[in-house]
Amino acid sequence: MGTNGRRRPLEVGILVPQGEYRWNGRLPRWSDLAAMARLAEDIGLDSLWVVDHLLYRTPDGDPEGMWECWSLLAALAAVTERVKLGTLVVCTNWRNPALIAKMAETVDEICGGRLILGLGAGNTEHEFRRFGFPWERRVSRFAEALHIIHGLLRNGWIDYVGEFYAVRDCLLRPRGPRPQGPPILVGGNGPRLLRLAARYADIWNTYYDFTGNRASGVGQQIAAFHAACQDVGRDPATVELSASALVALPGHGRIYGVVADPVRGSPEEIAEEFRAYARAGVRHLQLRIEPNTLEGLEQLGKVLEVLDRG
Repeated sequence: MGTNGRRRPLEVGILVPQGEYRWNGRLPRWSDLAAMARLAEDIGLDSLWVVDHLLYRTPDGDPEGMWECWSLLAALAAVTERVKLGTLVVCTNWRNPALIAKMAETVDEICGGRLILGLGAGNTEHEFRRFGFPWERRVSRFAEALHIIHGLLRNGWIDYVGEFYAVRDCLLRPRGPRPQGPPILVGGNGPRLLRLAARYADIWNTYYDFTGNRASGVGQQIAAFHAACQDVGRDPATVELSASALVALPGHGRIYGVVADPVRGSPEEIAEEFRAYARAGVRHLQLRIEPNTLEGLEQLGKVLEVLDRG
């Protein structure tokens, strides 16, 4: 259900602007992001999402700095009351996995059980190199990290020695508001990542790079994930499906880093595309909106009004 009891076919959230040129062509300050979070709750959004990048590379080759995701997430947790808060996704190769579980439990406490912990292996080699993290065998490292984080959040304890990580008799205390911790989202579409998601995830996410940024492109991705679930003996019905989409609203400027046409049109047309995602089986949409500003959020609010009318 949407806010105020209105019927909504799926949950809808946005990626907050973290980069140097993502707020009307300038750096979004914390005051800007706090204002966006308040407006997001006012217009009835279901979630806010942060990405985990350290130094993004634009198509022009220029570096773009990004606010660090965990620090920002903790601040958003403290200034919001209703929306879910998610990471899309935390790069486990940049932080000790046992510490990630500890950080997630703490943020979940701050926000009262609204965190969705999205995890991934990372996909931008230049960030790894510039900040001194090993790029090689990152999926193997991710597999061990995911095992550790899952074990600590679900059981509060793990004793594990792998090739990359060792956590001996590790306890996760104190515990937050949920006995088994926040739900784990795994993003990725390669065969190995799909099997890891099938084994460990509560939510599986596909990004618009893989779907052509249309609901009509989701089915093939979902079929591949369901096949991975079958491979590991997991009932796919026990995993929620989510997807990201890029939406261009009136007044947007240059949109870069795009591999597919944005969703655009009237509020009715955009809302119908969201309904198509729901019909495809998606239960949560994470939107990259352009312009990613207060004005863009107000326009998205008109789409949500149409969506809630059914």
